[in-house]
Amino acid sequence: MNEDNYIDWATMSDSALSTSIGAFIKHHRLNQNKTQTEVSEAANISRSTMSLIERGEKIMLSSLIRVLRVLDLLYIMDVFKVDSEISPIEYAKLQNKNKKQRARSKKIERKKDNLGW
Repeated sequence: MNEDNYIDWATMSDSALSTSIGAFIKHHRLNQNKTQTEVSEAANISRSTMSLIERGEKIMLSSLIRVLRVLDLLYIMDVFKVDSEISPIEYAKLQNKNKKQRARSKKIERKKDNLGW
């Protein structure tokens, strides 16, 4: 891991985390050459809410999601994806359940008339 790029998010205050999110939004908005007004109108939020987001102030989560959508940044939601994983114990149980335990004997049908003599 490159120490220059490593950020220990867990040690940051809530305020510092919010400021980082705001800087992320502002960076991408400016890279797309969009004004706060353009983004806020497209996201159906006020320009003052857009300003609050970029400053890392308290906002509604739905406002942030709208801005992420407008800036085509919803890919960051991938970190919230929950993959259902099977535990090793459950996997072993499934493997044993599907294993053939023994061969079954074939039943021979005999007709009543045919005694086999």
